[in-house]
Amino acid sequence: MPEEAAIEARVRDAFRDQAKACNNLGSPFTARLCRLVADRLLASSPVGNRILRWPGNPTSSGDSVALRLAGALHALVLSGRDDGLKASYPPNRVDDEILWQAVGRALRQEADLILDRLASAPQTNEVRRSGALLPGFLTVAQLFGKPLVLSEVGASAGLNLHWDRYHYVLGNDHWGDETAAVLIAPDWSGETPPLQPIEIVERAGCDLHPLDPASDDDRLRLLSYIWADQFDRLDRTRKALDIAAGQGDLVERADAIDWLKKRLIRVFFGATHVVYHSVAWQYLPESAKGEGEALIAAAGAAATEEAPLARLQMETDGQAPGAALSLQIWPGGERQVIGRADFHGRWIAWEGWRINA
Repeated sequence: MPEEAAIEARVRDAFRDQAKACNNLGSPFTARLCRLVADRLLASSPVGNRILRWPGNPTSSGDSVALRLAGALHALVLSGRDDGLKASYPPNRVDDEILWQAVGRALRQEADLILDRLASAPQTNEVRRSGALLPGFLTVAQLFGKPLVLSEVGASAGLNLHWDRYHYVLGNDHWGDETAAVLIAPDWSGETPPLQPIEIVERAGCDLHPLDPASDDDRLRLLSYIWADQFDRLDRTRKALDIAAGQGDLVERADAIDWLKKRLIRVFFGATHVVYHSVAWQYLPESAKGEGEALIAAAGAAATEEAPLARLQMETDGQAPGAALSLQIWPGGERQVIGRADFHGRWIAWEGWRINA
């Protein structure tokens, strides 16, 4: 197979694979959009040529080209820039022919904007992941009995830095402010986590490309990568952006490793320092992952009962379903998998911390 044909076939397969993932994650519209692109996109337009001749890895484990395009089109809808495309998007229902005609017009008429968006990786900040992280924070608070210092790697707009400002329903139990605008109520299985009040004395995050929750452009960018038929996610994210916008700029534009070096050199006496990340560590280069692991291990070795350290992760581990929730604590360095969670936080299978495991 000639090289161009092989590249094109790989791109089309990447869109079909993304369609399957969208179906599994509850977005039939985005799945349909990806299938239409896979079957009908031609290389005769600037956008079609850019996508079908993609020079890198077009798959979801690489450049996520399908989600780049979906985000660009959704941005046109959310901004009101393309009324024809908006009329073909949820909650409206049209057949494949009408939808593809609207997409085709957008690809031609808004080529410059779409090509610009294709140059950047998708950026998300899934608020429901806070529902998976919360039981971990509760466990850390119970284990050490101290206030928390928060350090989030890959924080994006910082929405999961404000997890204590949301209201949670975990099975039959509640945690947080019941008047909060953001409600997180995942499907819960397992015992009740150690519910208790938590005091946070400091919070900070880093991201290579942080988004300002108070910026209209950054809000649009973040919302555009939420799938167009998932109205609950859109509503929840808007409300979380409003909360974050009122709290000041907490996310520093920085390389994760450089930032961790500065954060981990500090000693927070009388508090537990929690380094955490959710579906972020996997995107670091292998060399950076190794350096980051070594930095955290060295800081853990220096931790004391007066200034303990914890690392909370929600990351893919090659197992199914969902992502692994893991917790490591110092002094001691004990690490346990404490549960699993859906990548969008729709469900949590809680196992908890096992004493003397």
